Amino acid sequence: MDKAKRIERRIEKIKQSLAELGGMRPGSLSVQTRSWGGKYHQLSYTHQGKGRTEYVPPRRLGEVKRQLANYRKFRDLTQE
Repeated sequence: MDKAKRIERRIEKIKQSLAELGGMRPGSLSVQTRSWGGKYHQLSYTHQGKGRTEYVPPRRLGEVKRQLANYRKFRDLTQE
């Protein structure tokens, strides 16, 4: 019975963590170099079986990084 209660408590903690997650975005972020030497960030992901990439403006970089971290946390919690 003690093991069942521990599992139930862990499930409740996972549910609470999932409820606290903000916006999510799957994919990976990389730095690309332009031919003339400038750099920019690019988001790569798969949607409906097709690979996609998006330019990430510098003003949105922090937001996208948070969304990627939230998605990784979501994936880890749902696997548990």
